[in-house]
Amino acid sequence: MNLSHDCRALLQAELLGRHSQAPAAADPLRPVLASLLAGRLLNQGVLTATLGLTASAFELLWKSYFPGVQLNLVNGPGEVVVELEDLRNLLLDYRAGQRESEVWMAHIVAYSCCGRNHLWQDLGLSNRGELSLLMNTAFPAVAALNTGDMKWKKFIYHHYCAREGIYACPAPSCGECADYNKCYSKED
Repeated sequence: MNLSHDCRALLQAELLGRHSQAPAAADPLRPVLASLLAGRLLNQGVLTATLGLTASAFELLWKSYFPGVQLNLVNGPGEVVVELEDLRNLLLDYRAGQRESEVWMAHIVAYSCCGRNHLWQDLGLSNRGELSLLMNTAFPAVAALNTGDMKWKKFIYHHYCAREGIYACPAPSCGECADYNKCYSKED
């Protein structure tokens, strides 16, 4: 029995069981948003209590997607990185352009790049597959560029640096990551 996993599943089911407005109910990113909220409640990831969004954007997200009693979320250990606005703009430039949740996701993903773990962990998601769903749905053009299945944070920074002409790219905390050798080892 994995208490954290079971608790997350119950939280997500409760959130997704709420009657949201029609556009929100049909949004394929709604389950990812529920996972982000569940992760934040379980103190997973680095996001703020508003998921890195402004208070007004978070209030709109909550009222539209998960109306009812709000979860008592607390801030995670994240810090703002110097390139936050640049990362957010990169994601916004590649968003699908279908829904407001993509704009929120650009803010959320950019903010989570400040963490010291894999991006899906820093977001507080339950697995990398949820992050891939987020990226393929909200940012399909940038996701299509990740043909080598590079880890998402590394890929976002790699793309950001290439776009900005930065040759000594500051991918955060890679040297401290337990999976460093998986990302930077020689190809077989």
